[in-house]
Amino acid sequence: MIISKEQVLSALSNVEEPDLKKDLVTLNMIEDIHIDGFKVSFSVILTTPACPLKAMIENACRNAILYFISKEAEVKINMTSRVTTQSNNSLPNIKNIIAVASGKGGVGKSTVAVNLALGLAKTGAKVGLIDADIYGPSVPIMFGLEGAKPKATQENGKTRIEPIEKYGIKLLSIGFFTDPDQPVPWRGPMVSTAVKQLFNDAEWGQLDYLIVDLPPGTGDIHITITQSFPIAGAVIVTTPQKVALADARKGVGMFLMPAINVPILGVVENMAYFTPIELPDNKYYIFGEGGGKKLAKQLNVPLLGEIPLVQGISDAGDAGRPVILDDNNPMAQAFIDMAKRVAQQVAITNAKAGAETAVVQ
Repeated sequence: MIISKEQVLSALSNVEEPDLKKDLVTLNMIEDIHIDGFKVSFSVILTTPACPLKAMIENACRNAILYFISKEAEVKINMTSRVTTQSNNSLPNIKNIIAVASGKGGVGKSTVAVNLALGLAKTGAKVGLIDADIYGPSVPIMFGLEGAKPKATQENGKTRIEPIEKYGIKLLSIGFFTDPDQPVPWRGPMVSTAVKQLFNDAEWGQLDYLIVDLPPGTGDIHITITQSFPIAGAVIVTTPQKVALADARKGVGMFLMPAINVPILGVVENMAYFTPIELPDNKYYIFGEGGGKKLAKQLNVPLLGEIPLVQGISDAGDAGRPVILDDNNPMAQAFIDMAKRVAQQVAITNAKAGAETAVVQ
């Protein structure tokens, strides 16, 4: 028996991408097919290195070759990725901009944004993080970069800012340019100009994801960013309390306004439950239970994560080394799972946008 390339493609056409609901061959996710007798090798091009279904897809491909071609086949699969994007003319080197927002302050939005960025980077993605919270920038503290100043160079008469790199991601914060001990009494136009510079005047290079930590609530910065740059989607952070959930709904409403129209990738419930360090298997729902899940269901979007209330998470942020960097900390896994789900939703959103564009054309 001689195995052909056509047989391999025919077998793999029976493997469906679970999120995109089409087979891998139709989606052009199979490349580099090589056949040597009964040795079959090929690459599967995933839509993100953070794909949470990676192992499942690999097993399905291997089983398809063994079932539809030969049980004697030796199958070698290279699982790789090419992060998808929508058309992005204003920032062509950045594939996906993800906004992290909350209806009110104090819900841990910056903690989620920071650990999301680091979680995506840990999977192999190229990631940047903008701290756009003009009035309360926290990224300098959470990365141990108080007092740091990005380098600036002149290029064709224009100032170019070089983001600071730490823990494998590129960072810019309005806090790098202001006095941490002084308030920032800026009016709307000044705020909008400053935020745009973080996007337009920075040497970001090639990025798969640019995470934007927005201020709490809804205001000038939200409108400026969503109307000036192509946002792939927004992550909504809330806590279980009714007040936080009510404010989160208002934030969602802003993103869904016709003039803004940013997809909601899902909801992250922070401080979902309290777990004592000495009793890691115990969960105490001190702020209420299931609020984030209920909000996600009402919005018809995924619940991206339930992050526990653990002292170590805030301590790690204050110490300048976010908790997700500690592989031995069981709480790090909650953020890694969240990051994978966010990447998954970005890929689904991009695919839907591509399908809609094809229909319109």
